[in-house]
Amino acid sequence: MAGAGGEHHVRLPPPAHGRGLGRVVAATAPEQRLSCFVRAVALIERLGNALGALAFTWATVVLLGGYPTVLQQDDFTCLTILVFLETGRMLGRNNRPDYQLFFYTRGAVRPLGWSGLIVVVWLSNIMALLSLCLCAVGGTGWISKLITALIITVPILTAAVGQFISPRALKLVSKPVRRALSLGGPLVAVLLMVPVIFMSIPKNRNIVATWILFVLLFLAVLMLTLSRIHCPPVAKLLDIALGSQKVFKRRLLMSMCMLAELLLLALMSDDPFYRISMIPYQACALVSVSLGNLQISMAALRLMLAWRLVIRHDYYGDNANDPAKANLGKSLDVFYGMVLGQGALYLVVCTLKILSFIPRRSLVRRGVFRGQTGVESVNSYYGYAMEKCMDRNVLAGMNISLWSFAVDSLDSDSSMLQLHGIQTMHCLLLQMEPIRTQLLAKLAASTKTVATLLNMLEWTSPSRATLLAAMVIAELAKSHRVINIPRTVKAASALLDSGSQQRRGSPLLNIEDQVHGLVSDNKSGILDSATLNTKLGGSWMLIWWRRISGFWAIIPEPEEPPEDQDVLPVLAMSILDSLASGDQDSCEEISRTNGLISRIIGFASNCKGGVPIYTDAQQKILVRSSLQLLQRLTDVSGEIGVTLRHKVSRHPFLLRSLSEILRGSTSGEELSILVAATLRNLAIDRNTRQSIGRKQIIISSLMQAFLSPDVDRLQRKVSGQALAILAMDNVGNCLTMLRGTECMFIGDLARMIHEDWYRCVAASLLRSMCQHARHQLKDSELRELAYALREVLDQTMEAEGAELDILVGLSSQMSKVIPGHFAQELEVGGLKGPFMKRLVDALNANIERSASCPGIRRTILEQAINLMECDSGYTSWLNDCGLAEALWMVEETASEAEDYGLLMGDAGLMEATEPLASLVARAKQLLATDSTKL
Repeated sequence: MAGAGGEHHVRLPPPAHGRGLGRVVAATAPEQRLSCFVRAVALIERLGNALGALAFTWATVVLLGGYPTVLQQDDFTCLTILVFLETGRMLGRNNRPDYQLFFYTRGAVRPLGWSGLIVVVWLSNIMALLSLCLCAVGGTGWISKLITALIITVPILTAAVGQFISPRALKLVSKPVRRALSLGGPLVAVLLMVPVIFMSIPKNRNIVATWILFVLLFLAVLMLTLSRIHCPPVAKLLDIALGSQKVFKRRLLMSMCMLAELLLLALMSDDPFYRISMIPYQACALVSVSLGNLQISMAALRLMLAWRLVIRHDYYGDNANDPAKANLGKSLDVFYGMVLGQGALYLVVCTLKILSFIPRRSLVRRGVFRGQTGVESVNSYYGYAMEKCMDRNVLAGMNISLWSFAVDSLDSDSSMLQLHGIQTMHCLLLQMEPIRTQLLAKLAASTKTVATLLNMLEWTSPSRATLLAAMVIAELAKSHRVINIPRTVKAASALLDSGSQQRRGSPLLNIEDQVHGLVSDNKSGILDSATLNTKLGGSWMLIWWRRISGFWAIIPEPEEPPEDQDVLPVLAMSILDSLASGDQDSCEEISRTNGLISRIIGFASNCKGGVPIYTDAQQKILVRSSLQLLQRLTDVSGEIGVTLRHKVSRHPFLLRSLSEILRGSTSGEELSILVAATLRNLAIDRNTRQSIGRKQIIISSLMQAFLSPDVDRLQRKVSGQALAILAMDNVGNCLTMLRGTECMFIGDLARMIHEDWYRCVAASLLRSMCQHARHQLKDSELRELAYALREVLDQTMEAEGAELDILVGLSSQMSKVIPGHFAQELEVGGLKGPFMKRLVDALNANIERSASCPGIRRTILEQAINLMECDSGYTSWLNDCGLAEALWMVEETASEAEDYGLLMGDAGLMEATEPLASLVARAKQLLATDSTKL
């Protein structure tokens, strides 16, 4: 705040943004490695597609068109299969679901997963039971044929179920059913072994050991299942046994139990047929469930068909010299070579896409993506980049970036893609300079993207996407790049209503009280495998394990409040704070928005009546954000600043809330500073000073903070500034300060004059005490003033600008309160002549208007007039120093701004009771009277 003294302008330190802005990252784009990997894979796959198209053309035009009657049966059959296969691939690109099912290389292999392992165990039990039944009934009869048919059906069933347990298919099942299958699946899988064990008794020489292993396996799975449903005795026992990372270790133990059951099923019977059927089936089942589609199978089919015929190399049959078969062998070699190349390239692509987790996980860590949502966002970018590279030409992929992915995802109709887009955009804005500045410039230039983000802020049902959008808009507002200010203010205002505030109306108008709020779902924790085995020894195997697990580990998400929407009002106030610090247009828009300031002040209350809405931690954050914004709004200059301070000050509960924070024992230093700074800014208005003065608890709290040596020096100074503004031109506030404490207020102020940090604040307060409470000063207090007089005069001789204004104003009042001591100090100290000359020189030196001290010439003239009225001898001294010429210069260069004590922008504040022109006239009259006497 531009005050009467330079010491009155204190900028509070901005809050630390603990969101990783200081994280050191590479200057290059974080997605560069993954993008290069995607372009390489896409190039290989496009080369495979090109070979397939060329092979299709070669087969239809050259072979089937040129040699339709001379082809061998095997070659014709192979050509027909491969042509139909390639036709399906080429036509399937127009139908995305069909293409993804059969020929999509991305997702050709998926992790086995927990669900896949359970399915394999279930079907292995069925396969074992059928195999044992077939061994028991023999190989003849209709029963054996039925069992054989069922055995053949099981692998087909395995492949079908493998597709059903894909993530997309599982979403079709309701959550309760998925929950029940997840809980009871392992236990059911173990119980399915009971009939298998009974059937294996005739062919199992170790039946006792089998039953023992089954009982141990059953007990282990039962205990782990009971711990998942929070059975207290079992959960307590496992907590002791597992220690930390209970969820991870429980899942690991359950998986080991399922693998142990597979091994036990494979060795259940000594019958050779049983083992020949079970072991290959289990291997094929694991592979089948791990296949995401038929791309690998199709590629393997191409390789097998082409390789078989190439190895045989019998293209001509018995009549090799037939002229119709000329160049047939070379044509078939070319065709089979292209087919082999296509199949090999597809297998390479599928292998590389399996290994894509390495650059994807690298991007997760290098790009400051956190938690499982960060991993999902990177996976979405990987799919986006792959599709762009495949749909466009190869060089078009050079322009693909995380930023383009984020922007395109925001424009999508899918809520999940929008979440990934805004998550990516938020992570990118956490990068180190200059990347962050460049991205903010791109965002500001994209009006469509900004409009989409603002639309997210106005969603009626806030979600995580709304939270992230608010964070991005907050970062954009801090850079002062927001273009659509009215829309941004409106959106931020809407966010203030999304924090589950409790609204109460009059019982005569409302039917019933309603609580509007949102309750977030349970949030699953993110496992960090990097903490596994941290207390083990330092062998090379463990060292490498830690390195691998550290690379694989997911950076945990930062701790957030239990309800994301409760953070939205904080982000909204951060956006408004950044806008208010930008330009006058933003402040004007904030002032025009109906009810906005009232809602901001509503968050400044430490407690709300009725049912608690926020936790203590959330309440402190909301109070701090509200006070920061109020301090910013009340510090605005110009006419709009006057309007904002008026709107803030007229809120009926503002002063009560501020006083509660000041007297609260747990408010903290930061909140106290913000309250004092807000009161200081509001006290500029005369009526507000009186209203604050009627709250004696506010003045006493400010005085306690200002005079206590144990309080932080910044808090002391800001509290002193608030007291100095409150004391200006207000007799009641001065008397309250003078007699409101048991300490020696005047004495403390007199001692602070000797400290550079508090000099201006103490001098301003002493000036107001001498001006408005001089008749209430005791003899001891007058002696304290006399003690400080010499320091005031010495500092006046050296000070400049706003500090000189305050010190001259104090010396002017001291010349009235203790005129004898003042005259004696000038005479004895040899300062009479230099002091008079200093006053005249200061008048001549401050011709140009200064925003920090617009009334300095008024203050100097008041000091000169007091001296001349007190003793005519001073008139001669001032006349000899050139006061008459200085008065002429003041009269010629006077401006309306000098009639105000404070100047904020183009608005003058705290208007003086006597105009500058009147002071000049009085000074001239006193000089003229002295000349007449002479």
